[in-house]
Amino acid sequence: MSAAEDTIVRNRSLQAEWYGEPLGERVRRLLDRLGLSQSGLAGVLGLSAPMLSQLMSGQRAKISNPAVLHRLMAVEELAADPGFAELPAARVKERLAEIRAESAPTTSGLRVPTGDRAPGAAPGAAAPERAPDGRAPGVRARAEAGARDVQALLREVASAGEIEEAAALLADRYPDLAEALRVYGTGRTGEAEAHFAQTVLRAPIR
Repeated sequence: MSAAEDTIVRNRSLQAEWYGEPLGERVRRLLDRLGLSQSGLAGVLGLSAPMLSQLMSGQRAKISNPAVLHRLMAVEELAADPGFAELPAARVKERLAEIRAESAPTTSGLRVPTGDRAPGAAPGAAAPERAPDGRAPGVRARAEAGARDVQALLREVASAGEIEEAAALLADRYPDLAEALRVYGTGRTGEAEAHFAQTVLRAPIR
């Protein structure tokens, strides 16, 4: 077995552990049920088509954006509704548009770091500034501050259209970077905060 094949086997195993089954199987059922193209479903989930393809094939293991997982579960709930078959096509399209606009309310199921050192900081790094009552700032406050700083930087140097164009150019070779550009450059603030908490702070927003 080649290294690439071994990686795919490992990633599919991780997906089964994290999501109950490989993502390719979950997504293909949705495509059949909804009559969507792979690109169409990617748009609903807020992913690039190449990123969704890589998740389905096992080239990538994890859905790194909590809002994308939230939308995937919402689409699955729609497709599993007993009355789905009777829904007019216009209503299905409307509901998918509503799901596309949703963002994850919080991240969940992640380990909360302990101690005063910021997650990912080197040993000996300064502890985060404390509030007047002596408590370290919460994950939510740190995520809000961090996400807004990144948003402000990106939106200072480029327009939303330029950020989206850059993300599209990067999507095939660097899908994680393209996703980050979209989340912080053109996405909702709540989605950016959830992404920052999960990927940088490695903790759920409380």
